[in-house]
Amino acid sequence: MTRSFIQGFLSVLSVAVVLTGCGKSANQAASSDAASSPASSPSGSASPKREAAPRPKPIIVAADTSISVVLDEPLGSKTSTVGQTFAATVQAPVEVDGRVAIPKGSHATGIVKEAKPAGRFKGGAVLAMELTSVTVAEKDYEIQTSAHTVTSVGKGKRTAAMVGGGAGGGAAIGAVAGGGKGAAIGALIGAAAGTGGAGLTGNRDITLPAETPLSFKLLQPLEVRAR
Repeated sequence: MTRSFIQGFLSVLSVAVVLTGCGKSANQAASSDAASSPASSPSGSASPKREAAPRPKPIIVAADTSISVVLDEPLGSKTSTVGQTFAATVQAPVEVDGRVAIPKGSHATGIVKEAKPAGRFKGGAVLAMELTSVTVAEKDYEIQTSAHTVTSVGKGKRTAAMVGGGAGGGAAIGAVAGGGKGAAIGALIGAAAGTGGAGLTGNRDITLPAETPLSFKLLQPLEVRAR
């Protein structure tokens, strides 16, 4: 009877050990599922994810749009050189559909495309510039614009008139003084005097001081990142 009791006790103990192991496995699985499941709201439902706000669309500034600037430094047909860069400031905001693409006061950079001083006897001065970049919200945008060209009218006609007037005057004086030979000498003297006067009173070179307003047109569309 003692042997049967012992066998029965061992059988009950074995069943208890098995049941204890199964309970631990179930508790561990439940803990693992709870850890991996998303956080729930107090009501038991999962909290919704926040959708990212849509990024604003870039602003497209069309070709042929005018950009008005003022020079930050002086330029001149005689003092500037081809390829020289210059700084400018946007004078008026550029807007597209009510949105400001290029604010007033934005920094702009340009380049001198042509700088030709006035000729001594004929030929006017030429000064041509283009914008190459504009800065918006600390970002530089490369641009292509039409050239802003300033020219001075040559004074070849005035020079010819002065030379002719001088020669004629000299010839008249020479004729009174000594006839035909005197007229020829007088004509040469008068022509030299007239030419000298024209050289001294020749063309003035172009000078654009700082704060001079200039206007350029975009040759290609400009895409500005919205802020």
